[in-house]
Amino acid sequence: MNVAIIGTGSWGTMLAILLARNGHAARLWARTEQEANLLNAERENRAFLRGVLFPDALIVRADLPRVLAASDFVFVVTPAQRVRDNARHIAPHLPSRAIVVSCAKGIELTTLHSMSAVLAQELSSARVCVLSGPNLAREIAAGLPASSVVASADSAIARAAQSLLMSPTLRVYTHDDVLGVELAGALKNVIAIGAGIVDGLNLGENAKAAFITRGLAEMTRLGIKLGAQAMTFAGLAGLGDLLCTCYSEHSRNHFVGMEIARGRALAEIQKSMRMIAEGVPTAHAARQLAVREQIEMPIVEQVYQVLHAGKKLRHAIIDLLAREAKPEIY
Repeated sequence: MNVAIIGTGSWGTMLAILLARNGHAARLWARTEQEANLLNAERENRAFLRGVLFPDALIVRADLPRVLAASDFVFVVTPAQRVRDNARHIAPHLPSRAIVVSCAKGIELTTLHSMSAVLAQELSSARVCVLSGPNLAREIAAGLPASSVVASADSAIARAAQSLLMSPTLRVYTHDDVLGVELAGALKNVIAIGAGIVDGLNLGENAKAAFITRGLAEMTRLGIKLGAQAMTFAGLAGLGDLLCTCYSEHSRNHFVGMEIARGRALAEIQKSMRMIAEGVPTAHAARQLAVREQIEMPIVEQVYQVLHAGKKLRHAIIDLLAREAKPEIY
């Protein structure tokens, strides 16, 4: 298969490596000729996956039409807020038969649309599916076992992507709940920032377990209201990815929470990071959805207040704990 990968971050690079290892012709798109030449010369992405060598079947190009030409699959692995712009560049060159795989975990701030909805709008004739799950790029690169989920309303598309990605160490499942898989992947980043704050303040394992569990309840509540399946949030894209992101030392969103707990300003933290922590813009988008849909999401609200409204951490914790008594399920 001919596969194009749009995005040279850690996950885009890892997908290109994985697909090349699987025997496919993988073409990774770089934004500049300088970046493409450097990656091709060094045969590794030293900025994001140092020490993981590119297979021979992986080529990096800055010429987008050449990258997309004759592609059977196109993986869009860019920050969520840049997906629409990238899709507009892809559209004129996208082969009609190509399956587009959305890998960004976020919600578009200006429209509150999911990533697959954005791609469907800009690539009107495209067949779109979603890839998500608890997948840390460096672990997959090291050959450690992992699982992912591919979601599409068209089971044939989901199975095609599943077959493309399956490897001896990566087990891929299919799903028909596209919205649920996307919402879970986006919302867990907000909870992970909060979990990082819990860890940074040394609030203990009881607090962290409660925080993650109640965060999952909020994710599920919003998902159901928007039409997703409740069980999706108990699967790989939901609970699986949530646990991974809340506990991993490699999680960008958890890192943001830890640094905020240490007293650093959000702008300073973001400036020091090579990659986007998607939970920061998603906290804003999730809060807007909660208000619009009249859904109670107290954890999301407090994370939003801390990130975007300057609320003190101790006040956020007090407000969470002082809420009126409720049944666990409501």
